[in-house]
Amino acid sequence: MSRVILAGALVSAMLPLCAQDTRTVTEPVIPHSCTVLTAQLKAAGKVLAQADEEKPDTTRIQAALDHCTAGQAVELQSAGAMNAFLAGPVQLRAGVTLVVDGGVTLFGSRNPRDYDLTPGSCGTVSQRGHGCKPMIAVDHVAGAGVMGDGTIDGRGGAKLLGQDVTWWDLAQEAKVKNLNQSCPRIIIATGANNFTLYRIRLENSPNFHVSYSGGNGFTAWGVIINTGKEGRNTDGIDPGNSTNVTITHCYIRAGDDNVAIKAGTGAPTTHMTIVHNHFYYGHGMSIGSETDGGAIAIRVTDLSIDGADNGIRIKSNSSRGGLVTDVVYEDICIRETKNPIFMDTNYSYRGAATDKIPVFTGIVLRNVRVDGPGKLTLDGFDAQHRLGMTFDNVYFGNPSAQKIEAKYADLILGPGATNIQVTGNDVKISGVTGSTKPNACDGKFVPLPAAGERH
Repeated sequence: MSRVILAGALVSAMLPLCAQDTRTVTEPVIPHSCTVLTAQLKAAGKVLAQADEEKPDTTRIQAALDHCTAGQAVELQSAGAMNAFLAGPVQLRAGVTLVVDGGVTLFGSRNPRDYDLTPGSCGTVSQRGHGCKPMIAVDHVAGAGVMGDGTIDGRGGAKLLGQDVTWWDLAQEAKVKNLNQSCPRIIIATGANNFTLYRIRLENSPNFHVSYSGGNGFTAWGVIINTGKEGRNTDGIDPGNSTNVTITHCYIRAGDDNVAIKAGTGAPTTHMTIVHNHFYYGHGMSIGSETDGGAIAIRVTDLSIDGADNGIRIKSNSSRGGLVTDVVYEDICIRETKNPIFMDTNYSYRGAATDKIPVFTGIVLRNVRVDGPGKLTLDGFDAQHRLGMTFDNVYFGNPSAQKIEAKYADLILGPGATNIQVTGNDVKISGVTGSTKPNACDGKFVPLPAAGERH
């Protein structure tokens, strides 16, 4: 099994995170294997032979997971030229880790029937949507994980078996028709306490790559996510209605939100730490659009965002809004991003407006640097539900290249100044103004690692 150590990870093997995750988070360790499964398929690049599409490994992977002892792993290993596995949905078991070795690719099935929640429900566009099982389910089991230096490829851009459309085509069709697509996610973890992703590479999910909800304890360390811009709704990592989450040393390039913290109806979303990460194109570091459950005690530290549609974004509206507070962004480097700071209380959504009013307050930006043109949106909902933010040493390389749209906002400047002047409808500003000390971003913008490569 490949045991390459993530460069830089040893330096922070025990993270002094200024953490809102209340756990002591240390670098995960790949467990010993209870079973080693060897590949029986060969991928040429990212393509399986057509005949091999009828040779899934789902049953033997699931059988191995079912019979593995907690604390051990099922390992997927290459055998000579054989370097690929093919699977539909599998279910992780309590305490059991799925390990994909370096040089191995686990491909998702392109047969929608494999993922059906009800007969014929997956691979469709309808009013209801959401008719697919995930490729990997972690359903109310504790201590499970997905690890290794290999790749899990959802093949969102490949045509479905027997059809002339891809999963991503269905997502686009749903957008045009104002409907919902039924496309599988790579990983859905529900009520899965102490779930871990470590060093795994996820690519081309048909929908979200990782969805985590209703749990206590989730660590994503050294994960690489790489998906094309054309993949609609291909969020990177989405934790929600959970507590004690750490996302660290990850590299995320996605067709939608790089990370989206969800806070829908239910238990509040609290105690999350996002630290030492690199984002590329995508929709940025987001909270929302569901915030009616409340999002509290979140820290985002040491983040680079390079060439994204959005940088720091909180989004919601009156059909799904709630309180977002005690959120701090510190040591953030943003460049060539359309909307570097985007506080949006009127985010578009098909749901009818209700009385679930979004309130974003106690939002702190500290030591943030933005280079390149863009637009700042600082949008409180109304005069009674105001945006409350602090700008502490927020520097813009070219302030005149930033368009500004602001309303119903209370902005506190300091103790470090900002070099941009915010004006707008019912915008109140207090605190210091003057020169800033640009955040040091040297070395923060690094290439997304190629397959088999680690920074």
